[in-house]
Amino acid sequence: MDRFGDGDYWLSRLLFQRGLAAVYLVAFLGAALQFRALIGERGMLPVPRYLARVPWRRAPTLFRLHYSDRFFAGCAWAGAVLAGALLAGADGPLPLWGAMLLWLAPWALYLSIVNVGQLWYGFGWESLLLETGFLAVFLGNDEVAPPVLVLFLLRWLLFRLEFGAGLIKWRGDACWRKLTCLYYHHETQPMPNPLSWFFHHLPRPLHRVEAAANHVTQLVVPFLLFTPRPLATAAAALMIVTQLWLILSGNFAWLNWLTVVIAATALDLSPLHPPRALPAAPLWYEIAVLAVTVLVACLSVRPARNLLSRRQSMNRSYDCLHLVNAYGAFGTVGRVRQEIVIEGTADPVPGPASDWRAYEFRGKPGDPRRLPRQFAPCHLRLDWMMWFAALSPAYARPWFDGFVERLLTGDRDTLRLLRHCPFPDAPPAHIRARVYRYRYTTWRELRATGAWWERTYVREMLGPTRLR
Repeated sequence: MDRFGDGDYWLSRLLFQRGLAAVYLVAFLGAALQFRALIGERGMLPVPRYLARVPWRRAPTLFRLHYSDRFFAGCAWAGAVLAGALLAGADGPLPLWGAMLLWLAPWALYLSIVNVGQLWYGFGWESLLLETGFLAVFLGNDEVAPPVLVLFLLRWLLFRLEFGAGLIKWRGDACWRKLTCLYYHHETQPMPNPLSWFFHHLPRPLHRVEAAANHVTQLVVPFLLFTPRPLATAAAALMIVTQLWLILSGNFAWLNWLTVVIAATALDLSPLHPPRALPAAPLWYEIAVLAVTVLVACLSVRPARNLLSRRQSMNRSYDCLHLVNAYGAFGTVGRVRQEIVIEGTADPVPGPASDWRAYEFRGKPGDPRRLPRQFAPCHLRLDWMMWFAALSPAYARPWFDGFVERLLTGDRDTLRLLRHCPFPDAPPAHIRARVYRYRYTTWRELRATGAWWERTYVREMLGPTRLR
């Protein structure tokens, strides 16, 4: 290791860069395929309307210069192409400054998307991708050894991500301190995957062990990232194993995958490859890395205070560029799962005998006999917001009426977000929304009925509604 870079981490850098490019690719493809119904010109929360009321300093974005659905799609697909090129290693043969510009481009494009995404892009992993992507710009390519300062900043990011998640749990729901949260979590999490039912039915003593292990991994292990190599590598490896366990048990978009990618930068993989001599870094690059380090250190003051605060915020950005953020998840765990079932009928005057047919979503539970699917690292934004809406109608107030209106008009872009539309020929005359309590069936119930869920009617969220 020289005073600036550490060549032993070139393989760790390579794994990080290719992994980050893959996450970028997923994010841009999701934006390109979902945006029209969500934030497009005729979407539920249109971008032009948002830009008209929000000043530039709060939401810097390329779409200040021009917005159209075609231009947004072009930016999203351009980001996907850039991500694909980075995944293929296009930054390697470029000069150092060219590689930095190549990494800067997808960051700028995704920042532009997030800053107009409103509720649909208000998830912690959006800021995590932007913060990680910004640091990746300064990690260099094969012309230089990975800068020690940038590797440290990535560990600081991983520390805040894990330690913040651990603190929000310990300070939040009492079930985390009692080690009982996992009695409920696999059933009530936003979007179960095919294995969540099986995780839920693990023995309760094992759930308590899981919860205790989570506290150790998030509250103790992160401090080891700043110790000498063997311990730091072991700490990062343990975090990766924990994230892979979470990937097996649920659909959390790219949160867990990106955490694995960040943790890879703390792995000392030098025993796996021969020593590699890399050229000394140019002076301008050293100055740029030092300037970024000072910038991140200054911006880290408020996130660090947030970690120490009894009123810790979860998933908060402190600057419009999302450079240094606060993270955390599942400070509260629900004990009961509620789901909104959207139904339509062709009857012009609904009555007791009306034929109500349910719309099926791609990821969120609907038909009790349908096993949940695996979608992560893809992010199904409408499905996630429906989970929040079931928790409280306030989450749905800005967009739910627009969603119902688009179902009543048979909007193609909206229907593409769904798994099944029960009205393929003409839109329904009326739409209603009903809330059900869902619980996992037992092994005996599954064998008898073939159903993964048992549901009970709770209340009506929206009575029969038609176009006016």
